[in-house]
Amino acid sequence: MGQVNASSSIVVPADPQRTLDAIADYETVRPRILTSNYHDYKVIEGGKGAGTVVEWTLQATQKRSRNVHATISVSDSMVTERDSNSTMVTTWTVTPSGSGSLVTVRTSWKGAGGVPGFFEGIFAPLGLKKIQAQVLENLKSELG
Repeated sequence: MGQVNASSSIVVPADPQRTLDAIADYETVRPRILTSNYHDYKVIEGGKGAGTVVEWTLQATQKRSRNVHATISVSDSMVTERDSNSTMVTTWTVTPSGSGSLVTVRTSWKGAGGVPGFFEGIFAPLGLKKIQAQVLENLKSELG
């Protein structure tokens, strides 16, 4: 079982605190920036910031979906989503960039072993990066 990682970045036209607040807003902002790959999105507890619990189904491909039950933690420059249904962890890191912010979203999980794990390690990050890039573009539009 190898570690599988997918990462995407974008510069958005908002200061780091406003950007971090938007990313940590699972009640209002998050539903507006998710792509059609996300289904059955709902806030279970909280809605903004640390302690929020959310659920969704990520339809990565036509045949591959994952039910996510994520608990949120927030630091000065990062929002972390830990899935209790798997080893998947997604971090949203925000740093200053000119008059805006650089946002990097990184998802990692322990992949399958053997031949299936080999293919997962190659193809899963490619598909997930595409989804991440679309969500980041939506975030940029939201903050623009």
